[in-house]
Parts: sequence; structure tokens; C-alpha cells
Amino acid sequence: MRETAYKPLTYQELEEHFGITDASDFKEFLKMLNRLEQEGQIILTRTHRYGVPERMDLVRGRLQAHAKGFAFLIPEDRDHPDVYIHANDLKSAMNGDTVLVRVSSKSAGGGKLEGEVVRIVHRAVTQVVGVFQNNESFGFVIPDDKRINKDLFIPREGFGGAVDGEKVVAEIVEYPEGRSAAVGRVIEILGHKDDPGVDILSIIRKHQLPEAFPEDVMAEAQDAPDEIEEAEIVRQGRRDLRDKVIVTIDGEDAKDLDDAVNVERLPNGNIRLGVHIADVGYYVRESSKLDQEAYNRGCSVYLVDRVIPMLPHRLSNGICSLNPKVDRFTLSCEMEFNEQMKVVKHDIFTSVIRTKERMTYTNVRKILQEEDPEVTERYADLVETFQLMKELALKLRGNRMRRGAVDFDFEESKVIVDENGKPVDIVKRERSIAEQIIEEFMLAANETVAEHFHWLKVPFIYRIHEDPDQEKLMNFMAFVANFGYAVKGGKGNKIHPRALQTLLEDIQGTKEQTVISTMMLRSMKQAKYDAESTGHFGLAAEFYTHFTSPIRRYPDLVIHRVIREVIESNGALSEARMEYLASRMQDIAQQSSERERIAVEAERDTEQLKKAEFMLDKVGEEFPGIISSVTSFGMFIELENTVEGLIRLSAMTDDYYHFHEQHMALIGERTSKIYRIGDEVKIRVARVNMDDHTIDFEMVDMKPRQRGEFGGGRGAFDGGRSGGGRGGKPGKGGSKAAGKGKGGRGAGKPGRGGAAAGILAAAEGVGAGAGAPGGKRGKRGGAAKGSGGVALGSAVARADSGAGEGPGAASDGAPAFGFGSGKGGYASGTVAVARDAGRGYRSTGEDKGSRRKKTSASGVFVGAGEAAPGRKRGGKGKKKK
Repeated sequence: MRETAYKPLTYQELEEHFGITDASDFKEFLKMLNRLEQEGQIILTRTHRYGVPERMDLVRGRLQAHAKGFAFLIPEDRDHPDVYIHANDLKSAMNGDTVLVRVSSKSAGGGKLEGEVVRIVHRAVTQVVGVFQNNESFGFVIPDDKRINKDLFIPREGFGGAVDGEKVVAEIVEYPEGRSAAVGRVIEILGHKDDPGVDILSIIRKHQLPEAFPEDVMAEAQDAPDEIEEAEIVRQGRRDLRDKVIVTIDGEDAKDLDDAVNVERLPNGNIRLGVHIADVGYYVRESSKLDQEAYNRGCSVYLVDRVIPMLPHRLSNGICSLNPKVDRFTLSCEMEFNEQMKVVKHDIFTSVIRTKERMTYTNVRKILQEEDPEVTERYADLVETFQLMKELALKLRGNRMRRGAVDFDFEESKVIVDENGKPVDIVKRERSIAEQIIEEFMLAANETVAEHFHWLKVPFIYRIHEDPDQEKLMNFMAFVANFGYAVKGGKGNKIHPRALQTLLEDIQGTKEQTVISTMMLRSMKQAKYDAESTGHFGLAAEFYTHFTSPIRRYPDLVIHRVIREVIESNGALSEARMEYLASRMQDIAQQSSERERIAVEAERDTEQLKKAEFMLDKVGEEFPGIISSVTSFGMFIELENTVEGLIRLSAMTDDYYHFHEQHMALIGERTSKIYRIGDEVKIRVARVNMDDHTIDFEMVDMKPRQRGEFGGGRGAFDGGRSGGGRGGKPGKGGSKAAGKGKGGRGAGKPGRGGAAAGILAAAEGVGAGAGAPGGKRGKRGGAAKGSGGVALGSAVARADSGAGEGPGAASDGAPAFGFGSGKGGYASGTVAVARDAGRGYRSTGEDKGSRRKKTSASGVFVGAGEAAPGRKRGGKGKKKK
């Protein structure tokens, strides 16, 4: 079926082709055909022929829906570009569904693929969480997830006792067909939408996160011992490290201590680093109930006010936690570094340790950074050890930066909540030398373990981060050129991560630092787990894995078992065992990547919710802020506490403003006032929408706009109405595109939007006649033809605002590759995932807080803002009625 001269075949032709003669074989053959057809692996045509999807111009993948109705197909074939799907072509498919899409065309704008859903292979959404609305004889559930943009119809017999205004969980019993709505029934009532605790519970149900462990899982956890007996240590033959000066360094309230470290200077001047990770795999055996539950959960989820753990506390806080001054089983990775920070010798082995101290980041920082006399005196016997740790960590970091690792230094926020779940503060977290020590040590161990087992050719799970998409990189390079920066390419225009890190260093402390860092982040792919080692672009690492957090991440737990099995068998796994492990690894990698994505979405949702709630009682108050993103519908402002809010164009009442995407700026039509990313502004909190968890700001000293003020239209520059007469001619130096929009009834001069573009071009030093990329060259600094309005295929319109429905590559906001150790919730990477390199998230404050990377410039509000006025499919303007 996959030969070059391809033609779909009937089952009789397939029977003949495969030489099936036996009746029982034929019966099994038909069963297999039906199964493959149900899974979407093959297609049954209208003429009753079986074909292979990719040979029929069909692409299989996961649907990523947008609140505005359109969607993108994320293909299973990683080399295939994303496919834009208009709302009319979804065929009732919903967010997350596995679908088959026929690629129908390329968009005129950027050559992006467009397609239509031809078959829904697997439904991802089985339940909907939302507010119940009672209409007497029937009801509706209004979904919390705005990507489900149609309400769920509930017949009267499906009310389940729900009353108007209650948050409920409804099961879908009939999926939508044509124009009919999906039908459901209420299966759980969470409480009234305004009741305390219902908000977080709704998010838990929305993402179908597990809570309580099943009884059989808890029974297995209860069988774990409370302590390790000496006879067990002798029997296993583990290397005894109990006399070493080994410590843990964690947040003040962390209970699941799964990593410990030690350093020593050797007689030859080299430094030996030991990273010792709790041997969780020894207690969680393969295929046990505990293992199956951990596989299903994938990782621990750190919400604002609680933690949903991957393993029961009996294990994570008990026998698997490296508590001070008690014996614990570990897997150790010892590395010897020379002066150039090269690993000249390493060893990976099973061990038993007894940590000397349970240190906190705060106290290590006080010793090394603040030289606090009281704390220094208290830990006097460890001060020299910490100083050596600092020396090694700084050298490792320097070496990593020199090789080209990309280090996004975004600020991290933590929402503090009280015992009732009410947010009482939002604080930013310092990145001190204590966190850097653990970050660098975990990175080193992860790389060493990954390379060791890669060369052993043992089935394994790696953490990979693929090279950025070439087109996205080219767009990014064109974007930074507007600010006067250049990114040097390598062979065949391939970018080395070192070039991006150099740019990050060049923009340090500048106004454009935030926008360039954010746009760089969005040009990259998401990190994920894979059975093949293809390297980690962001870390500039040839080999990388996740080894250091087996309590909180399932891939770490899996490779721990593989490592111990290889050690105990002296590397001689049987062929059958190798085949079995190889058959499981890709499935585990895919499941773990998916569970991680869900965890990140849930964590982001709860932080967004509590940040909005925190600002509820601050409506009317004024704050200084910085413009963090500019879009076609307004601009996002970030406050000192990392809260972001939107100032809509309709609230900017001193002028009509036009969006200049190339320079990420809003330009006043009458005053020529320019607002750009990085500008400092003073805002007032206008309103908080707790349904969408969004915040609206308004500029201080701007009065409400009067009807008809400034003569009508929004200006030709934004692709909508021109300011003047019907289809006014472009002004001098203006864009011909300006005259394309149909005019409003205003008295403004024609083509003024184009003039504004020229003003900005002059201000930026773009030069007379410089046109936007992809457009025709304009005159005297005017915008290029076709540059007016939002360039919907761009990364900005896609990831930043979601305005309009033009085709472009799909984006989840910021990519998920966080480069930090992830310990304590810290990552030097991104909001999406702070789990690359080490320990992953850690709860603090008795589960009363969560640590999250701050979202991308407008990531909190992706899809939440207004669409650009007069936009329609394909990005062309249309006259408002």
C-alpha cells in the first residue's frame, strides 16, 4: 500500500496481494483492517477502497483550537508543517482531537498550509466544565475552556440536580453534527461558581487531573518500609557513601528531597562532583500499581494552592526523601572536572548515603552572597564546601555559555494564598547563587547520564529540543533587524544557539530586551521527551535527559530503572529485554510529553486565575508599568508584581491609534504619538473579568471617547476604514494599501494611516522608501503595499494576540523548553515548562504557593483580546455594518 505507484485497493485486492487463503487468516485480516481504519492508520474511501492517508494528501495529527473558532493541525510527522484550519472546515472536531486533514491550499500571504478535517479519529474532549444555565425545559453548560466555543446542550433529564449558576462537570453523550450542538448530561456539581475553592476545582476538572490515589495504589505504598536495614544494604552491595559530606539544598518548606550533592578537590587539582538522586525505582517496580498510576499521571502538578503528586506522600516524603542524617538508597553520578570544565572521568552506580545537613537556598545565599555572620557560624564546618560548590558552579555556567547555551533570564513570580485560597501577595523570586549551584550540578548530571547511555545503545528516554523552524527564524531575524541587531547564521543559514545567546547579551538592560527575548522564545520549538537522542538546541547540548527528579517526573523514574538494571546485569541485557524496552520507550516519551503539556496548562490557568483575583480589590488604583506587548487591538502592560493587563485601543481616547507590526508599535493618527514595547506608562485598573481571568487597564489622564470624535474610521493603516471619504486615496508617502479599505463617514484626511507609518519609519531610522518585508516598496518612507493591518501569518499575531484568523504556524504561546534546573519552581527558561535540566517544580509554603515562570508578553491573555476590527478569513479588511 505504500509503493510508489500507489492506488487504494479493495479488501479483495488486498487479500490477493498478501496471499491470504485460509479462512481464519482472512477473518483476522478483516479485523485488522477494521482496527487500522478506526485508528486512522488507513482510510476506507467512498468506493470501498483502503488507502494510506499520506498517499492521499491526508495528514494525521492533533488539533489545537483557538477561542476565535479556527484551529491548527499539529502533525504527528514532526517534519510536516502545521496546517491552518478555518472554523467552517473543522467538521465538529474539538481541541485536542486526533484528526485526518486534507491539505487544500497554501495561503496567499505567507505560503502557509490550509486544510479541512475529513475525519475525526479520536475524541479528546469527553467532559466539559462550565457554568450551568437553566432554561426550564432544557439547559446549557457554558464551557470554562474558551477553545470550546459552543455551549453544551443539556436536556432536562440530564440536569442531575444542577441549578442555575452552578459550576458543573458535564459528560458529552452526543458530539455535534453539522450545526447542531453537542449534547451532554451533568455528572458532577462542583458548587456555585462564586463559592470558595470552586475556581481551582473547576480547573482540576477541566484538565481531568487525578486527585486521590486508588486504594490498591495506596496499599502498595503502605508496603514500603519506613527505614533501611543494614542487612539490606549489605545484601545489595551498594557503594557506601555515608561518610561523605553530602547535603541537600531546597526551599524552606520542601518535603520531597530527591537530590543531594557533594564536591571535593582532588590531589591533581580537579574537582569531583557527586549528584545523588533518590532511587525511587527500587520502590516503584515496573508494571506495579504504583508504576501504572505514575505513568497515567506523568508528573506532579503544582497549582497555586495545592500539589497533585505523581506518587503518594508515603513514598515522596518518606523512604524516597533524602532527609538529613538517615540512610537512603540513591543512584549516584560522580563526575571529575578538569580546569577547562571537561568531564575527564565519570561513574554511575547504586549507592547508600546519609546527608549531613538539610540546607535551604536562603541560608546558602546568606553564607555565599551576604556573608551573614550568624548563619556562617552555624554552618562553619560546611562553609568551605559551599565555597567550592560556588566556584565549580560558576565555572560550569561560564563553560555552558561559551558553548552557546541560550539563557532566558525571565523573572519568576509566585502567588501567595491564605488558608482559604485567597491570594494575598504576588512576589518575584531572586535568582541567587544557591539556585545556580543546584541548576548547574543537575545540568551536568543530566548530560553525563544521557551521553553514557547513548553510547551503550540501551533503550532510553531523552529530553530533546529540536532546531528552530527555518522560516520562523528568518522572520525573527527580520524582526530584530528593525531594532538594529543582526543574528549571524552558520552553514546553510543554520543558526547556532551561540548566535542567539550573543543577541540576548547585547540587548541586556535595553527597552527592547523583553520583546526580543519573547519573540526569540516563540521562534523556537517545544522541548519534549523522545526515545532517540537528537540533542538539545537551547542548552547547546548534544546529549540530554531528565535523571534528577524521579519523584515528580515519570521519564526520570523509567530511566532510573533502566540504569539500575544495566548496572546489576553489568550491561548485558538480554535481546528479548532490549526489544521490550525499545517497544515501550516511544510510547512512554509521548505520554509523558502530553501529561507535561496538560500540567503546564493547568498551572498557567490557576496562576492566571489568582492573579486576576488578586487585582479585584484594586480596581480604580493606579500603578506604574511597562509595555510588554503591542498588538492590533491594544497593548499589554506588565506591573512590577508581574501582573499583566490589556489597554484596549477603544480605551486609548486621546487619538486613533494604528498598529505597526513591523516595529511593534501603536501610532497616533492625529498626534503621531508612539507607544512601543519597553515604554514606561502609568495605568489605572479598569476592570477584572473573573470569567475569563483577564484584567483591563486604562491610561491615566485619558478621558472616555465621545461618539463621533476624530471623524469616523479607525484609519486605513490598520486595514479597516480609512479616515476620509469612500476609499480615499493614499496620502503622500503613504501606502496604497491605505486606500483599499472602504471609507467611513468621517472627515479625516485620506491616507493618514500611511503617513503615520512614515512617521514611525523616520523615528526608527528605517530610511525613506523602506517597505515592510514581503510588500512592494513604498514611497518616501510609507508602509509597503499590503503591510497595513495585522500580518496574521506572523509569530506576533499568532502567539501574541491571536487576532484575526489568518493562517500561520500554530503556537501554544511560549515554547516549552525551560533551561533552568527547575528546582524550586525556578527555570531560566520559560513559563511553559520549567522542567528541563534538573529537578522540575517544587512546592513551597505548605502547598500555599506555586512558582511559575512569568508568562510570555501577552501569554496570559492569548486569544482573550478583541479581534482586529473588520478582519475576516485571509486577513482582508471588510466594511463594518
